[in-house]
Amino acid sequence: MTNQVLDSKMENPNKALWEKGDFTEIAALMRESGDALVRSLGIKPPLRVLDLGSGDGTTAVPLAQIGAEVTGIDIAENLVAAGNRRALEAGLSLLKFQQGDACNLHEVEDDSFDLTLSVFGAMFAPKPFDVAKEMVRVTKPGGRIVMGNWIPNDQTSFVSQLLKISTLFTPPPPEGFVSPMTWGVDHQVIEYFTKAGVSKEKISMVKDTYSFISPDKSPADLIESLGKFYGPTMNAFDSAKKNGKIEELRAQLVELAKAQNRSRGDGVSIPATFLRVTIHP
Repeated sequence: MTNQVLDSKMENPNKALWEKGDFTEIAALMRESGDALVRSLGIKPPLRVLDLGSGDGTTAVPLAQIGAEVTGIDIAENLVAAGNRRALEAGLSLLKFQQGDACNLHEVEDDSFDLTLSVFGAMFAPKPFDVAKEMVRVTKPGGRIVMGNWIPNDQTSFVSQLLKISTLFTPPPPEGFVSPMTWGVDHQVIEYFTKAGVSKEKISMVKDTYSFISPDKSPADLIESLGKFYGPTMNAFDSAKKNGKIEELRAQLVELAKAQNRSRGDGVSIPATFLRVTIHP
């Protein structure tokens, strides 16, 4: 996110987290970087692509626009519906979105895709070993897997710091919880994919940059949006409100956004370092 179906205790909270807000409001800040990342992949259609944890299509839409046949799979049904609306409005007949779980892609046959892509998506699924196994299984021999993952404790990663601050205001995770930030650690990524049958030599990792851009939002506006529409931040605000610490949380997050904002005007342009993983299974 073995080919085992998740029980409801593991699946439902994760699904509810990403359906809690309206991530399309946050995705709007990610479009330019999504386009740039897709261009950097050097795609040459015809090509079948799986975008795993696709949201409403920040990378799936530009992939389809350059001629790839794209399937977007996401745990959140509201984002699947939003993605299909975007595909229809853009006239992208080779793009479809469907609901699914990155830990158990039971609806996808083996060796289905030339490229399996997941940008800040599958890293949030609760069973990383299952995620790696499924990504390898559905990718054709000679194909490619590419992931974008946030890096824990990286001072140049806005989202990493955002999530770190948010966890200070939320209850401890349940027993058995595996942090999604493990996907931003080299040796953990190697462990996940080698257990899925990929040799270490076929795994490469580099640091890259992804930016959140809006000419219309101030750093304070950005934090307000995250508090309304981004599941992890929404949970942090809910907990902080119950504990009388909501202003403390807001102040820390606004300070973070201001410190990392590179816009010279009134808007926001916040670069965030991430780990770009490429696998040749």
